[in-house]
Amino acid sequence: MAKIAVLERKCTGCGQCRAACPFGAIDMVRGRPEMNAACRVCGLCVKACPQQAIVKLETRSAEVDKSQWKDILVFAEVSGGRLHPVCLELAGKARELAAPLGFKVRAVLVGCNVGRYAEELRHYGVDEIAVYDDPALAYFRADAFAACVEDYIRQVKPSVVLVGATSLGRSLAPRLSTRFRTGLTADCTRLELRENTDLVQIRPAFGGNIMAQIVTANTRPQFATVRYKVMDSPVRREEASGVILPRKLPKAVGESKARCVSVTPVPPKKSISDAEILVVGGRGLRKEGDLDMIRELASLLGGDWAVSRPLVEKGWATNERQIGLSGRTVRPKLIITCGVSGAIQFASCMKDSERIVAINSDRAAPIFDVAHVAIVDDLYQVVPELIEKLKEAQA
Repeated sequence: MAKIAVLERKCTGCGQCRAACPFGAIDMVRGRPEMNAACRVCGLCVKACPQQAIVKLETRSAEVDKSQWKDILVFAEVSGGRLHPVCLELAGKARELAAPLGFKVRAVLVGCNVGRYAEELRHYGVDEIAVYDDPALAYFRADAFAACVEDYIRQVKPSVVLVGATSLGRSLAPRLSTRFRTGLTADCTRLELRENTDLVQIRPAFGGNIMAQIVTANTRPQFATVRYKVMDSPVRREEASGVILPRKLPKAVGESKARCVSVTPVPPKKSISDAEILVVGGRGLRKEGDLDMIRELASLLGGDWAVSRPLVEKGWATNERQIGLSGRTVRPKLIITCGVSGAIQFASCMKDSERIVAINSDRAAPIFDVAHVAIVDDLYQVVPELIEKLKEAQA
C-alpha cells in the first residue's frame, strides 16, 4: 500500500504541489499541505515539489500462505421470501471456477427460518451450506450478519468470497473485507481463477473506458461483489447434493447495538433487470415526448422500456430505467436500442442479451459492435413503422 507524506522540515509552503494536483486532494493547513480523501497517490505532487519535501511511501504486506486458504464461498442472500437470483448465478460461477483446482463450493445463509433455502441450494451443486438461523437475525443488521459470515470464514478459510452487488451485499461485503484486512473489488463483470488461486477480478474502470484486472495477491480471502444478471444462471439439478451445516450464533450477534424498531414493507417494483423484452431510448431522441413511441413499441411487444444515461441526466427518466454502470445490468431475450450510441458504459451492461437489435443512423456507432441485427437508419422512420406493423399484425 502506498501513501503520500510531507517532510515538514523541508516544506516552505509554496503551494506548487496543490496547483499540480489534478484531483484537488491537497489542502493548505497552517501554511502546510495536507492530503485529503481525494488523494489517488499518483505522485504528481512529489514531482512538483521544488524542495523535495513530499515523498511517496510504499509498504509491502506480508505474503499469506495461500495453501491454507481453499474453496469458494458464496453469500446466499434471502430477499422477498426467496433466494435472491444473484446468489444462484454466483453458485454457478463458483462451480466453474472451483472445478479446475478441485475446490469445494460453499455457501453461507444468515436469517430466520432459512432452512428451506438451504435445501434449495443443494440442487445447485453447493457442497456445504452453513446456516445461521435465529430470530435475532430476522432483519438485516450489518454488524450481526457480518459477525456470522466472519465466523464461518475463520472456520473454513475460503480462498474466494463472492457476494451479490445488492443493497444488502454492498453493505455487508466492505465490512467483511475490513475485518480481514484485505481488498474488495465491487461490481465485477468477469471472474477468472489462476492456478496459484489468485482471483482475477475484472470490472469497468475510469467511467467504463477500460476494463481493469484487479488481483489481491498477498492477502486472503479475496472478496468480490457481482451484479445481478452478469453471470449465467445454473440449471437446477433434480438430485440434491451437499451438506447442510447448522451453526451456532457468534457472541457478537448478541452484543449488537442495532435494534429493529419497526418495519415498513416497500411495495414490490418491477425492475428492467427482470424484463425479457426491452426497448431502449438513447441520445438520438429529440425531445422527452418522443419516449412515448419507445413505450408504445415496448407495450406492443409485451416488454418494458429503458433509457441510456444521457436521458437520465436530462431528467426524462429515473435511474431505475437506466442501463449502464450507474444504472442496471440487463440480460433480456430481446433488446431493441433506438438512438443509443453504445458506449462501453452502456454496452457492458447489456451485451449478453440473447438478441440485440440496434437502430442508429450513424454507421460507426459502437452499438453495432455488439448488435446481432443492425439497422442503419433514422429511428423516427423505423420505430413508427415497426409500431404500425405490430398493430396490423395484432389486428
